[in-house]
Amino acid sequence: MTSFSRPPRPAGLARRAARRALPLILLGVSCAPFAQDKEDGNAFPGFDEFESFDDRPLEEPLAYPAWFKLSFLDLSEDLGEAVDNGKQGLMVYFGQKYCAYCKKLLVGNFSKLDILAYTQQHFDAIGIDIHGQREVTDLRGGEWIEHSFSVDQGVDFTPTLIFYDRAEREALRLSGYYPPYKFRAALEYVADAHYRKEDFRTYLARADVPLVFEAGEMSPEDFFMGAPHALDRSHWPGQRPLVVFFEQGDCHACDVLHTGPLRQPDIRERFGQMDATQLGVWDDTPVVTPSGERTTARKWADRLGLFYTPTLLFFDEQGQEILRVDSVVQFYRLRNVLDYVLSGAYLEYPTFQQWRNARQR
Repeated sequence: MTSFSRPPRPAGLARRAARRALPLILLGVSCAPFAQDKEDGNAFPGFDEFESFDDRPLEEPLAYPAWFKLSFLDLSEDLGEAVDNGKQGLMVYFGQKYCAYCKKLLVGNFSKLDILAYTQQHFDAIGIDIHGQREVTDLRGGEWIEHSFSVDQGVDFTPTLIFYDRAEREALRLSGYYPPYKFRAALEYVADAHYRKEDFRTYLARADVPLVFEAGEMSPEDFFMGAPHALDRSHWPGQRPLVVFFEQGDCHACDVLHTGPLRQPDIRERFGQMDATQLGVWDDTPVVTPSGERTTARKWADRLGLFYTPTLLFFDEQGQEILRVDSVVQFYRLRNVLDYVLSGAYLEYPTFQQWRNARQR
């Protein structure tokens, strides 16, 4: 693995600009197959990827890109045709027409020429509307409609992407929107078959994709519990739901969360109704997990397979994981996730999207 000397810390605005650029500088080590997108006007593709955006439902519906395959949604047949055409597999997109995060993927990520060309080279892409009524035949021959298939697949957030390899194996699943630098790495991870020998987190660390560079300070919040991190709920139930923030220093996506959604009063009021703690994804901080395991933050993150910071894990009073937010999240989605947890709706609706659909009805 390539090693990097520690740069001098810039001050003020220069330091924040350096934090923003740093992951993209490191990315050049791992994504050689991707050419620079000349139309971006930046030295590094995706330099502006962490800008905040309005994540409320869109006013105009989204359509699938023209290059998506026109499919009868027989996944085994679609995968066979992809293999016959020399592709590495199938990319199944679960989305909805008014989803701002879906737009960030379809109109944002895929507008970058290197990402589009690489995706088309290695995968056939088909779209599934999580509210849709078209018939779907899964890889085992089971018959569904789009909506019920999405529930069966446990789709909490849109967009969700499932990559299937030539042997009908699920190679990788991405739940939610990931910025271009992380999405490029995911495509390469599947196309080059790294999933056969290592998980995505291990690949990112080995390939020097920016999971960690230096141990900077994490952003504190007044609702975080301090050490010791005794989170065990297996012997004595908690009084409130628990949320664990896995973060790291010098993480621009973490900065965006703390300076954006977490500054909103109604978001903070909701977190105030939970037990909340913050752990460094690379730290050796002792922790007792909600299930009673004694470990460290880093080992726990390894076991959970976390590859994105910030990741928010939500647990119920008995220490059972409710869901996790391990992708880009803005105000509207985060507020709804908090309401889903605080209301106990997960007891009736196994997936976040089922609850959202019921509320809309």
